[in-house]
Amino acid sequence: QVQLVESGGGLVQAGGSLRLSCAASGSIFSINVMGWYRQAPGKQRELVATITSIGSTNYADSVKGRFTISRDNAKKTVWLQMNSLKPEDTAVYYCNAKGGRSYWGKGTLVTVSS
Repeated sequence: QVQLVESGGGLVQAGGSLRLSCAASGSIFSINVMGWYRQAPGKQRELVATITSIGSTNYADSVKGRFTISRDNAKKTVWLQMNSLKPEDTAVYYCNAKGGRSYWGKGTLVTVSS
């Protein structure tokens, strides 16, 4: 089993920045890809960004150039640096880890005011 705990969400004005963190524990040796997804009210959960164990990254078009995903395998942590935030970035952000199966955190709320 893998446990994921997110932190760093909050309320920010448009144009501002936030940094989300996700700490992993448990059977993390099985994890290959870690990532962030988000779900806005009334919408489906969508990919934000992923990063592999060797640092290959993938971003949704909507966040390219504004968000940066990074990870520290030794610290068992993945971060999402979010800059130039927009009201449409408002959502619950979920940490995800894949390794044999998919694991999810409980989510952290990001609210961007206009």
